[in-house]
Amino acid sequence: MKVVVIGNGMVGQKFCEKLLSKGIPDLQLTVFGEETLAAYDRVHLSSYFAGKTVEDLTLQPVKWYEENGIDLRLGDPVQEVDRLKKNVTSFEGLSIAYDYLVFATGSAAFVPPIPGVDKHGVFVYRTIEDLNMIWRHAATAKTAVVIGGGLLGLEAAKACLDLGIKDTHVIEFAPRLMPRQIDEAGSEILIQKLKELDITTHTGKNTAAILGNETIKGMIFTDGTILSTDMLVISAGIKPRDELARACGLTVGPRGGIVVNDHMITNDEHIFAIGECALHNSMIYGLVAPGYEMADVVATQLAGAAKQFPGFDMSTKLKLIGIDVASFGDPFISGDEARTIVFRDNHRGIYKRINFSNDGKELLGGVLVGDAEAYNMLLQICKNKMALPPDPMDLIIKAKEGSADAGAGVVALPDDALICSCEGVTKSDICNAVTEQGCETVDAIKKCTKAATGCGGCAPMVKDIMVHTMKQQGKLVRNVLCEHFGYSRQELYDLVKLRDLHSFDEVLDTLGEGDGCETCRPAISSILASLWNELIVKKESATSQDTNDRFLANIQKGGTYSVVPRIPGGEITPDKLLVIAQVAKKYNLYTKITGGQRIDMFGAHLNDLPSIWEELIEAGFESGHAYGKSLRTVKSCVGSTWCRFGLHDSVSYAIRIEERYRGLRSPHKLKSAVSGCIRECAEAQSKDFGIIATEKGWNLYVCGNGGSKPQHALLLATDLDSETCIQYIDRFLMFYIKTADPLTRTATWLNKMDGGIDYLRNVVVHDSLGIGAELEREMQLLVDAYQCEWKNVVETPELRSQFTHFINAPKEKDPTVQFEAMRDQKKAATW
Repeated sequence: MKVVVIGNGMVGQKFCEKLLSKGIPDLQLTVFGEETLAAYDRVHLSSYFAGKTVEDLTLQPVKWYEENGIDLRLGDPVQEVDRLKKNVTSFEGLSIAYDYLVFATGSAAFVPPIPGVDKHGVFVYRTIEDLNMIWRHAATAKTAVVIGGGLLGLEAAKACLDLGIKDTHVIEFAPRLMPRQIDEAGSEILIQKLKELDITTHTGKNTAAILGNETIKGMIFTDGTILSTDMLVISAGIKPRDELARACGLTVGPRGGIVVNDHMITNDEHIFAIGECALHNSMIYGLVAPGYEMADVVATQLAGAAKQFPGFDMSTKLKLIGIDVASFGDPFISGDEARTIVFRDNHRGIYKRINFSNDGKELLGGVLVGDAEAYNMLLQICKNKMALPPDPMDLIIKAKEGSADAGAGVVALPDDALICSCEGVTKSDICNAVTEQGCETVDAIKKCTKAATGCGGCAPMVKDIMVHTMKQQGKLVRNVLCEHFGYSRQELYDLVKLRDLHSFDEVLDTLGEGDGCETCRPAISSILASLWNELIVKKESATSQDTNDRFLANIQKGGTYSVVPRIPGGEITPDKLLVIAQVAKKYNLYTKITGGQRIDMFGAHLNDLPSIWEELIEAGFESGHAYGKSLRTVKSCVGSTWCRFGLHDSVSYAIRIEERYRGLRSPHKLKSAVSGCIRECAEAQSKDFGIIATEKGWNLYVCGNGGSKPQHALLLATDLDSETCIQYIDRFLMFYIKTADPLTRTATWLNKMDGGIDYLRNVVVHDSLGIGAELEREMQLLVDAYQCEWKNVVETPELRSQFTHFINAPKEKDPTVQFEAMRDQKKAATW
């Protein structure tokens, strides 16, 4: 069988893979490519400016085509198709006969007919060559404009930033960004996030002309406004490459595109069209995943089997300029046809919308901006019509907390659930790869099934399915962090320390691969914070932190923050109480005594935080780290100084403990308490580490917690003197920090530990691993590196400037924040 493919883009190359996999005997496959480069990854084109090479982006090297017997003709586009003779002629004059011809010519950038579009400094954003020209011109450009607020347009804007052009604008003709994927509210959040990256967005803007003589100097719009610029990148959509099809008499749509039926067959039964050049049911698909499915449909038919293309779900999840954006199902359905729940957080730049049936049983679609962690499961629930929880809002709120058992989620999926839309990989494909092919890493599953090799959005779910399948087989699961790091958290902790790595990028470059994800970024940040105790609000690492860590305060209902100064041991002087009262009155804050013997002040605007901290620091307070995965409080009773039952001075010891471990970053929050006698007024046995006075010293308890799953702490050692008790706490905490998984409390950590409390006691008390001195030394380094994060922000103008709601109006407060009166104080307005 002689097959000729016109086009060596992503879909054309995928078709070759699909066809080869069918094992068709006597196959003669010829591929003509217009570019001189073999097919490369256009989805991640902007990574070229971030350091990726052509080789990195190349899907398969030329050698792969040679090894598979494919006659690849690069830089030699087909000029003519003779349908009667079933023959093609190339630019170089090569004439090749075919039994079947496949058009995979893709699309070109759509360039609006704007006067001046041919000026020097105007580019499109489509190929490596386009990028090279942009790169050269950008060296002298100070301002850049991108026409097009869709997927590629925003990627082009990111490219301009990567090229060092700080004044970058995006022009969108529609009233909102990404009009095919997200709604108006989602667009507002996205515009806000872009503004934080110094990208200015102009929606509802129509370009009238491009100004300048030979070289672009600016743009004038139909509303009469003018924008000066040195460079313009046009990314306003795509135009199917159908000119050759028109010339040979194939039917094309009125607005372009080669008309195909459900078998991807054109009006010539020997000619197929796939990808962005194909018009199926009046639809041109601008995503790669439908093109891959079309390629499989054609390859399957050429192998003698039946397969049709029924259309394609346009659900998608992308990370645009570091911002998660996703839409699935019908993202815009409204009115009488559906009910909608919307969650919007202007401070964190998060917008979530889900649409579900009026009876509350079926998820119909949704939009996610800023946080798309729940996308994969929402997509599966939508596509497989899975039952919704009693309160559908749990789908977008609780999913973020990771409270739901991810394993349970994938268990509920049917075997034919499509997990990887790009490659058409189902749940059963992944399970079979594990059980029948022995794939026990995400990388192995990628190589076996191709899952997660396209956009990569399904990678977390692929891992969940793999892990669950392995557990079903009774296999040991190596708990690697994510697809970007082939190490567990414990291994990464040691490697980061050994290599002396201090930033996420350094860790990724040295130990990982890819760009990172929502799983590994906060986990690596936590490791770095635990290892080096460096300031976490530095701009280069702040975006990897949780919002509470990023702003050194807990975000509350209504969008304001709470402020909790440290009050070691719960001891505070009247003068300090007066300062708290003055600050609370000045900034109109709601005040409450917490369960950890501190005073929490609620309702602070983001802009006010540094000023509030400044006044507290001047009075001798410091950050209480109520926002961090770190030591929160060391609670105490009054002990022997006032209580007639007290055996020791529990307050003084609690203060000593709290001041030693303040700011200590760990896999999860830490709480402690010191009780002066067995009556346990400080509730030390419900803490991560608790100390209770005895006649002979102190008893040390570990791994307790309250919360939703309360667990009593277990006795680790008895009758310790004060120094030995601290020595054991040093070892216990460092062992926990080095070995626990991310977001694992000490109780859960101990529950999973082989040997339980006996093993832990051997490590900490009896030094069975011989690492006691090392653990103590590492803890002392962290103790010595302590710094008050609030004070650093207050004293550093660059950091202080990050605490604004509007980047262009730093003194303006969030106008959407509202309060209601309550018992002579205030509370967040009901929303």
